[in-house]
Amino acid sequence: MSSLAIEIRTATVQRVRVTKDTLVVDLTDGRTISAPLAWYPRLVHGSPVERNNWRLIGGGVGIHWPNLDEDISVENLILGKPSGESQRSLKQWLEARAARRAQVPKKHTSTHSPTSLQRHPDRGRGQSARRPSARP
Repeated sequence: MSSLAIEIRTATVQRVRVTKDTLVVDLTDGRTISAPLAWYPRLVHGSPVERNNWRLIGGGVGIHWPNLDEDISVENLILGKPSGESQRSLKQWLEARAARRAQVPKKHTSTHSPTSLQRHPDRGRGQSARRPSARP
């Protein structure tokens, strides 16, 4: 086994930072690896919140971004390999992502006016103006 193979197998992720244009990964062996974000198109298309939502996989031999369905291994980082995703696959992912976002219901505010929840002056205590009591 070569020394490079041993280095790759023993190095695990300690910390991940994603800036506007760079992926920075600190390894447990003391190395810090940075790669252009452009190497990972799904990270490029992710929001800061999505980019910062990552998990270690395989005991730290890789990083997974669940919102972006992206996995990057320590081995590929050490070897300087960018994403191997095809343009066709990326296009399909972007289309599916856009479709999911279009289906997400927009948050709406209450349609009640501030006064609609006030007690009605002619009703007993605790009864709202919206519904009369159903009790006899």
